[in-house]
Amino acid sequence: MRVSKRGAVDPFLVMDVMERARAREEAGHRVIHMEVGQPGTPAPEGARAALSAAMAAGPLGYTVGLGLPALRQRIARHYGETYDVDLDPGRVVVTAGASGAFILSFTALFEAGDKVALGLPGYPSYRQILRALSLDPLGIETRMEDRFQPVPDQIPAKADGLIVASPGNPTGTMLDRAALAALLDACAARDVAFISDEIYHGIDYDMRPVSALELTNDVHVVNSFSKYFSMTGWRVGWMVVPEEHVRIIERLAQNLFICAPHASQVAALAAFDCRDELDRNLSVYAANRQLMVDGLRAAGFTAFAPPDGAFYIYADVSDLTDDALALSAEILDKAGVSVTPGLDFDPGRGGRMLRFSYAGSTEDITEGLSRLKAWRHNR
Repeated sequence: MRVSKRGAVDPFLVMDVMERARAREEAGHRVIHMEVGQPGTPAPEGARAALSAAMAAGPLGYTVGLGLPALRQRIARHYGETYDVDLDPGRVVVTAGASGAFILSFTALFEAGDKVALGLPGYPSYRQILRALSLDPLGIETRMEDRFQPVPDQIPAKADGLIVASPGNPTGTMLDRAALAALLDACAARDVAFISDEIYHGIDYDMRPVSALELTNDVHVVNSFSKYFSMTGWRVGWMVVPEEHVRIIERLAQNLFICAPHASQVAALAAFDCRDELDRNLSVYAANRQLMVDGLRAAGFTAFAPPDGAFYIYADVSDLTDDALALSAEILDKAGVSVTPGLDFDPGRGGRMLRFSYAGSTEDITEGLSRLKAWRHNR
């Protein structure tokens, strides 16, 4: 049968890396996972208990397309508690993960052939979702001196939209209030639609991330229960859109997804009451972050911008290679540590970069750093 050009998206290399690591483990080797961009902890205990109770009470069928009203109200309350933003719950849409939110946002905002700018390095699925929707991603080559975040004068003249992530993946760096405001102002002046990816909010160390909703209502904000709430496989997220976009998004959501999984929405609602457990997870990330910063430097990986949030370090390894994919395979084979080549995040310059995740246990991070140091010493 025929296939479309829209379907010819690039693979997500980290998934291939994970498969190689799995094969090595199956062969009897112990692998330290620094490639995985997900928490090593389960969904909060209270969230799991709430779902058990709901399953015992009766069937969990479709919800309305915008999501459970109680969950939308709780998300709106979260913006008041965290950001001092008075948010109308009617502007909140519960989605099938952040990925579902990006599909809804890109479809609602852009016509086929429109051009959407994004920072490189950046989350690779932005580019591939855009291409699958017949949109044209425009990469912005960000600089380490700008902490791998775009600045206003880098927004392409032909851009119809801009997506930013703060904290970012793979770098963990953040935009402060002034930097985010400058980007928002530049986009508003040129009628460039702005999408703010805030899925790593809550995982921060020295400063609180700024939500775009603190500065404007003329924005699409995407968030998720995957990272801070430790619910990756549950596939539930949310977006906040301008009031006049709600009905557009609702019609799309009804037809594309019907609704986000009911079971996941029940658990997500309860997860907001599990802050103590979730903040304990955050304390582990904070300890791992310091271990990683110090340990990578000791192992000879010194060129990186220390992360403000998330659980990644994006390191320049150009002193070792311009083929990060081959280097990641060598590190897996020789050191038993699985890391992600930067090609996923920056097709042009990523061959000289590696991403290290510290979302796992402190014990694994400690062992992994020791292995990396020994590998580098003996190489």
